Amino acid sequence: MTIRWPASEALPAAFAGTTLQDWLPACSVFEALEMAAAAHGERTALAFLPHAAHQGPLLETRYTQLVEHVARAANLLRGLGVGPRDVAAYLLPALPETHYLLWGAETAGIALPINPLLSAEDIAALLRAANAKVLVALGPMPGVDIWAKAQAARALAPCVQTLMRLGGGDAPGADADFATAFAASAPRLGFAPPTPDDPAACYHTGGTTGAPKLAVHTHRNQLAAAYGGAAAIGAAPTDVMLNGLPLFHVAATIFGTLSMWLAGAQVLVLSPLGMRDPGIVAGFWRIAAERRATLLGGVPTAFAAALAHGADGLDLSAVRASVCGAALTPQAVSAGVERLTGRPLREVYGMTECGGVICVDPVWAERVPGSAGLPVPFCEVRARRLGALADACAPGEAGMLVVRGPQVTPGYLQAGEGAGLFTPDGWLVTGDLGRVCEDGRVFITGRAKDLIIRGGHNIDPAAIEDCLRAHPAVADAAAVGLPDAYAGEVPVAYVTLKPGAQADAEVLRSFAAERIAERPALPRWVRVLDALPLTAVGKPFKPTLRRMAALAHFREVLDGLAVEGLEVADDPGRGMVLRVRLGLGPARDAVQGRLRAYAVALDFMPPP
Repeated sequence: MTIRWPASEALPAAFAGTTLQDWLPACSVFEALEMAAAAHGERTALAFLPHAAHQGPLLETRYTQLVEHVARAANLLRGLGVGPRDVAAYLLPALPETHYLLWGAETAGIALPINPLLSAEDIAALLRAANAKVLVALGPMPGVDIWAKAQAARALAPCVQTLMRLGGGDAPGADADFATAFAASAPRLGFAPPTPDDPAACYHTGGTTGAPKLAVHTHRNQLAAAYGGAAAIGAAPTDVMLNGLPLFHVAATIFGTLSMWLAGAQVLVLSPLGMRDPGIVAGFWRIAAERRATLLGGVPTAFAAALAHGADGLDLSAVRASVCGAALTPQAVSAGVERLTGRPLREVYGMTECGGVICVDPVWAERVPGSAGLPVPFCEVRARRLGALADACAPGEAGMLVVRGPQVTPGYLQAGEGAGLFTPDGWLVTGDLGRVCEDGRVFITGRAKDLIIRGGHNIDPAAIEDCLRAHPAVADAAAVGLPDAYAGEVPVAYVTLKPGAQADAEVLRSFAAERIAERPALPRWVRVLDALPLTAVGKPFKPTLRRMAALAHFREVLDGLAVEGLEVADDPGRGMVLRVRLGLGPARDAVQGRLRAYAVALDFMPPP
């Protein structure tokens, strides 16, 4: 069996009337890697750049070695008792061993990649939710707290039977050493590989709102997303993909890695910290030139940071496309990348619940600015009218985007988290607002949960953000709803400025006032921040901004009362919650009176 690829001139018609199995007859990710190794055995699958200043040969893994290393990791985990329905988790930076462990865990059981930046309590909550049996974590290193978090999380998650150290120094509390066990493990798989509908991984996701949920990926889900992404971007054995994204996120593991491997391409990992490493950011264009990268992968904030550093005299002629995901790319960023590389920047639209890939702006079509591209092979995207989501939108009409296809998750692991995830007729509700044009192109206009509802009038924050980003001094912008006693909420905006730029908040608001035709969408105020709070993959984290805005507003509302402390929190069942600590005097009735018109839950905190 082999992986088949249509001729570029035949796209996209070649996929009509076919299924994923016709092109990729693999039952599991491991079998797909075996197919890639059979076709590209001695080519480099994975290259590792240890740090930005590294010169000379890289640590490379050939395709034949990759399959052996994944098998070793899978056999190791199976020996620790990880069966087909058991979970193996990891807290690791981007290392070659992280890849072996991820794909080995998917082969032996179910992988749970965890963001090492989470608190020990949040890590433990994910371990308990997944009933994880094994946790592999980076060993103790100066200035790095991953091992300490792993120990603390294990103490809070008694389901973890084995805590394994990977790298680092002496690790108190470790039950085993990954390198030792890995070397002793057999390089041939000692058991039958999974089937297409077996769970492969659980990825934690909260999007831009809410607490993390565990989205289940089956092997079919991941293979469909990866193959679709590879076909759309035209991945080939001659490609070198720069991947600086964290390996707990689907953008890095599915599109940034598995898509490339299905096509026989090379994935170049940009140091353990990737684009969080200042040296990598500063040297991004130099690395791309020296390593003859053909595909540059990243998120908008990463590309924007790299653009702050020059590329004078560098030969970027090998680059054939830049690929940007996680959020739609601001026009200034895409223009900057295209100016340096001379090649289009291609958008990828995805979500964790769809293997990270739904649409790609395909290389065989002209780039359409502002478009998220076309649905990848075997995937359907529709827009439905808000409300019951039963009525389809007309072509070009904005609504809620829904998705159907083999990459769509079967649901969340935690009981009760899947309410509203699917329509009654089986389409996944993305939570994204957008439109689908007659030619199938998809345009994203915002998040449904980010809608600002002013007196019953829906305001899409993207219109405010796009307007402010057009100001020459603005690097990025995020608009959120501010609680309002009359209208329910009104829009406000936060911005960051480009290096060396200056702009007064009122000047920016006046700039927006001249350009926003929808008057209710004019932000009440604009605030300039040194940095926007971001998710792990570079999206503005709007819950933090909403809480910041609400806290400042309620401080003004309650000014003059005997209030000693205020906190704003989000509660899934109650919405926004204002917690008030009273000082001396009968202020309770006064506080309740001033807040009566607001749609906010009120809790009184005990004195300290």
